[in-house]
Amino acid sequence: MGTVTALHRYPVKSTLGEALTSVAVTERGLWGDRLAAVLDDGTGAVGSVKHPRKWGPLLRCRSMLTDSGTVVVQLPDGTVLSAGDPELDTRLSDLLGRPVSLSDTPPGHGGTLERAVPAYEGGVPETLRATASTDATGETITSGRVAPGTFFDYGRIHLITTAALARLRSTHPAGDFDPRRFRPNLVVDAPGGPGFPEDAWIDARLRIGEAALFRVVVPTPRCVVPTLGHGELPPDPGIMRAVAREHRVPVFDLGRLSCVGVYLDVLEPGTVQVGDPVTRY
Repeated sequence: MGTVTALHRYPVKSTLGEALTSVAVTERGLWGDRLAAVLDDGTGAVGSVKHPRKWGPLLRCRSMLTDSGTVVVQLPDGTVLSAGDPELDTRLSDLLGRPVSLSDTPPGHGGTLERAVPAYEGGVPETLRATASTDATGETITSGRVAPGTFFDYGRIHLITTAALARLRSTHPAGDFDPRRFRPNLVVDAPGGPGFPEDAWIDARLRIGEAALFRVVVPTPRCVVPTLGHGELPPDPGIMRAVAREHRVPVFDLGRLSCVGVYLDVLEPGTVQVGDPVTRY
């Protein structure tokens, strides 16, 4: 059915992550994924580049895990500091223009997360668009919460297919549909022509490699993040306009949302490697 072509992990939420060739999958997701987040010291809000005017500079930082499992952050000037180092909080506060701190302790009730409301259709449920407000940055936002006890927005594993990216690229040839824009954990090369094969996988079980077993839960709604600059990838506002034109699909009871990829739950932990086959059960 497909082959894993790339693996990505993001030890600190909303920073650039690291490419892997092999990774352990636990019941909570990829080992080391979203272990920490940057929190606003004043409000306790969880830093998310879904509100780019407030948190966008986090995409100029990169987070990684050392061999011993320590989270480290590479700042825009190349300085690398470890989680727990007070200098890291100072430098992040300077970068973001207000007091923030890196935390590995998720709020037990689910921390507040702010999202910019995009102009294109399907960027947020219409019921939320109707209740949006304008904050001090001048951005129109909605507020939600991360999944309780975690720094995940919703799903623990995010998968996209090369077929979906090829379909979108065919409708917006000038766009840069590098998979890194969509911040996946798994990139799967699905055979066949451009399209959205993952649409047919909802509720299916996927075996990846010889051990790990997943259930496909729901399409992944997309916000403004794929349009932003990611490291050497420049901003590209046309990316999400293409998604909104080509792939708005039902998500739970939230209406038709602009989606790329799917969220997975872990049924059986194991190890996943680049090159592993993906089999539908």
